[in-house]
Amino acid sequence: MHAVVPFAGRSLWGTVWSISEQLGIVTRSSEELVATLKADGRRTVMALPDLHDDAVVGLVGDLLELPHIRLIVEARTGSAAHRRLSASACAELDLNLDQWRDQARFMQWEASLPAARSGAEPSAGDITLNLSDPATVCAADPWLVTAGFEAAGHQEHGGLRAAWLRAGQSLVRDQSSGSRALSLLSVLGDGADPRLAPALEQLADGEPWQVAWSRVRGDVKPPWPGPVKVMVNGQGKFAGSVLLADHTGTVRAVDATDATARGRMQLVEIRPDSVSAMADGTMLMADGRGRVHLDSTWTTRARPSGIAELLDGAPTAADRLKTALQDASGTAIAWGPGPDIGLVALGDGSGTVHTVGDITSSAALHDAAVTDLAVLSLPLDGEVSLPIVYSGGADGTVRAWAPGHEPMPGPVAERACPVVSVDAALSATGPVLAVAWTDGAVSWVHCNTGAQVLFRPGPPIRSVALAAADRVVIGMDEAVTCLTLKVPDHLSGETAL
Repeated sequence: MHAVVPFAGRSLWGTVWSISEQLGIVTRSSEELVATLKADGRRTVMALPDLHDDAVVGLVGDLLELPHIRLIVEARTGSAAHRRLSASACAELDLNLDQWRDQARFMQWEASLPAARSGAEPSAGDITLNLSDPATVCAADPWLVTAGFEAAGHQEHGGLRAAWLRAGQSLVRDQSSGSRALSLLSVLGDGADPRLAPALEQLADGEPWQVAWSRVRGDVKPPWPGPVKVMVNGQGKFAGSVLLADHTGTVRAVDATDATARGRMQLVEIRPDSVSAMADGTMLMADGRGRVHLDSTWTTRARPSGIAELLDGAPTAADRLKTALQDASGTAIAWGPGPDIGLVALGDGSGTVHTVGDITSSAALHDAAVTDLAVLSLPLDGEVSLPIVYSGGADGTVRAWAPGHEPMPGPVAERACPVVSVDAALSATGPVLAVAWTDGAVSWVHCNTGAQVLFRPGPPIRSVALAAADRVVIGMDEAVTCLTLKVPDHLSGETAL
């Protein structure tokens, strides 16, 4: 059994989020859940007891169209769910028939129940929660809150409803009210009741993260920069910015301190799946076909012209790297500084990482495709530094490798789901990573101590960037959020939010 949803009769959103959470995926709607399961193809068995909500019945109908999905559904006789399922090619057990009941065991079970048994679970219509009060919303049963917001229609409750639906799946997990407040705050729109943000900040005061800034779809001051597919810290004239690339090839530079717009450009015929930036601002990209591209639109060094070019016509570092990468391909790309032109790391579909530039080397790091890369220059004695490649893979591991040497024997971070994105930075006590996973979690990892702090914003995460060692920018389809870590970076153990 892969998923059990005992409250399927309460709300469609709750059912979708519960199934997704148990399957280790992140989906925001029934359509997205069905599409994700259809693309997966693995045999999956789910149980939905006491199903009667019409909207959830529609979801069941869509799931029945997937041949690798098996459903065990309990429906009341004569309900919409019963009628829908009876019309399909399913096996039906009528529990009103004596042949399917053990009356003696039922009476024994009923006698064991508390005398003051409350009866049926409350439905959305029974909810009396104050859905405009952030303290109540964060502390109450999240399934009842979800059902209440679903029943509320277009009542926005000061902006809490929109934030709850945006954070969605992250809120229904077992957690503290402070953790829920932090998730809500991270996706709260600027049109919300101005009293909400301070109230949520107070509720989240004991959490290890604080929200530095957040921009969601519909924000005006500053405006939402758009959906994020991949992102990277800016270099050159855009140092101190984060570069956000969307599905259309539009790249926007926003200030890492407050998300104000600093620049925008449109890539021509390039739709990057992976992006990095050189010290002079040159962008390196790998597209969905694995092709490598360089773009010098935001390069700080201007090429000379005329006689100056004849006198100083030596190829730039970007030119030399472009030559080295002429026949290269990869699923992920990252650049790191070096003594000459620097180092470019490229991952491939077999799990191998290759480097060109100052060091030419290869290492098999994963049992599946490389999904993202980061390169960090680690200072050694004197002026010598060692480039370290951090590689995230579809096998659910992040591995460290110094090109020219053997990879570290064990993973730096590991979860039971693929890595979406990885970035690295150097703190006062050693390297730190930000890692995004397909189950909706972001891990902040201290490489020397193994300490981890987790955060779940709710929507699927597309990319992460470390604007500083303690500052994580999270890119999503409808939000960009920046969090600052409050706890010291030498902490040990793991804090899961």
